[in-house]
Amino acid sequence: MEPVEITEDGLLLRPWRETDVDDVHRACQDPDIQRWTTVPRPYRHEHAQRFVADRARQWELGSAAAFAVCDAASGEVLGACGLITIDRNHELSEIGYWTAPWARGRRVAVRAVRAVARWSFDELKLRRLLWGAQVGNHASRLVALRSGFRIEGRLRSADPAGGAHEWFGSLLPGDVPAPGEVGPAGPGTLEARRAAVFGNPQPTLFATAGRHELSLRPMEERDLDAIVTTCRDPDTLRWTTVPEGYTRADAEDFLRFVQGTWAAGTSATFVFTDAADRYAGSIDLRLSPTDPLLADVGFMTAPQARGRGYQPAALAALCAWGFTTLGLARIEWRANVGNLASRRAAEKAGFAMEGTARGALHHRGNRVDAWVGALLAEDLS
Repeated sequence: MEPVEITEDGLLLRPWRETDVDDVHRACQDPDIQRWTTVPRPYRHEHAQRFVADRARQWELGSAAAFAVCDAASGEVLGACGLITIDRNHELSEIGYWTAPWARGRRVAVRAVRAVARWSFDELKLRRLLWGAQVGNHASRLVALRSGFRIEGRLRSADPAGGAHEWFGSLLPGDVPAPGEVGPAGPGTLEARRAAVFGNPQPTLFATAGRHELSLRPMEERDLDAIVTTCRDPDTLRWTTVPEGYTRADAEDFLRFVQGTWAAGTSATFVFTDAADRYAGSIDLRLSPTDPLLADVGFMTAPQARGRGYQPAALAALCAWGFTTLGLARIEWRANVGNLASRRAAEKAGFAMEGTARGALHHRGNRVDAWVGALLAEDLS
């Protein structure tokens, strides 16, 4: 396949040259490129030399099409974008890209992906492009969305080395936004807003219960023994669905689960702690998979922390964060009918009780009735 150059939307996409080796080496020292791609670590100068040489051979073989993404006016290397493999039998390919750290914040990857996609459909006559990224790589996901890709799902344990999960999506001819068009998931949209939240480390929130200062922070390994104690408590077992005979292994699984849901942007689980940073309970905000403005809450309180007003304070702080930071409109609470402690906590946090839903919850092999309440964004104004 003959190497080509593409000029579009202020970018020049051209085949890699030997003179680009220093730029590749410098870019691939970036922690984010090393975290989210398969570049060698540490990344040495000979790796950059091999990268450039291999991309030239791929053009000769017609197996891939790798472009250096450059500023059309100055020629400065800004990133990489290209077709990782070209499957002529199925008329498809997978796209890959990275942006050099000195070029971020300028929509370089979005402009480059759109240009390569257009060329793939118009010149190579491909009928489908694929995209994949490790769950948690919200920057890559945003680029894909803004380039017209539809995110179609998640592959479990897609990485044979680390077992990481992977998002995947596809792009068809006609899906690519025109040069300069904002497209989906643009700046200020809910998708972009949440990517900025979940693409960063989980924050610490603060609450006040009477004279007590509470912290809502990410769950850590040092909390696990207290979680085991809480999950073995008779009241916790009575009103929640934690496994009976809860063990340290169960708590370790729970920690991995909540870390994974934060990375995926589907849930935010916090532990709340007292002034000495001792575990006092857990609380989570679960985003609806069907309604982007809806979430529901779940929580449990450590036995020694009950009756102090910690849970209502933590619940109110988390809901305020959900409304202001995640852009939620409604947060729902449900509890088994009879769970007065949970109901009191929800009511003190401002939830309005809306009624009883028959057979709404699955509880240890049975369908049970649930009290239902909700808090709206306008309730806090």
